Amino acid sequence: MEDTKQPGDTYVQSFARGLSVIRAFGPQRPHMTLSEVAAQTGLTRAGARRILLTLAQLGYVAIDGRQFSLTPRILELGYSYLSAMPLWDLAQPYMEEVAEATRESCSVSVLDGTDIVYILRLSRHKVMSINLAVGSRLPAWATSMGRVLLAGLPDTERDRLLAASDIRAHTPHSITNIEKLKQRLAQVRADGYACVVQELELGLQSVAVPIVDRSGRVIGAMNVSGHASRYPSDEMVEAFLPPLRQAAEQINQALRQR
Repeated sequence: MEDTKQPGDTYVQSFARGLSVIRAFGPQRPHMTLSEVAAQTGLTRAGARRILLTLAQLGYVAIDGRQFSLTPRILELGYSYLSAMPLWDLAQPYMEEVAEATRESCSVSVLDGTDIVYILRLSRHKVMSINLAVGSRLPAWATSMGRVLLAGLPDTERDRLLAASDIRAHTPHSITNIEKLKQRLAQVRADGYACVVQELELGLQSVAVPIVDRSGRVIGAMNVSGHASRYPSDEMVEAFLPPLRQAAEQINQALRQR
């Protein structure tokens, strides 16, 4: 049923509904009929139709018979964020050096609520059952980059996000006890890096380091990920941590000069 509740005077409901229509499309639903869009968003058919036709007029939605789909122009919305991020143009050359040195995939992510969001990725091998790309989201508590980002937060904010996270066992190796996670994050903060071995998906392991701005605030994380069958985790840290730290320091220095 269409939600008519308005949180406050600053809340623009029609805009929120338009965003819900955009978010309804995805890998499992690249094309939808009007009825399907209405069902996915909770909007009435009339409301969904008005939004779809508005998006189509603006060039963000294509119409083929009864089917609606997003157009490439929708990428402009995400690119506006990426182009405003200093990491976007600073990090990639150093990531390329890391990927070349390690022969593994290198990524940069930022924290968004309880998830990490990939903003840069250089893929060498497919190491997860899902395809990771810019915009992909993963739970912060179970990932090396997420733990680096959580460890960089004040304790109260870290605890709030952990309490709001969907913490459950993804593999037999997952750490699901909140207190143990807090201890692990404290260790990450002390060590300056995080290593996660097969906690999110069997076979996947990664090591991550923080990216900080000129004030010392952790604004991103960079990692190298690979398959556990190729090397033990201690060898991965020994081999991958030095180039990661070198690249992160180069990025941090460039950020300080901006």
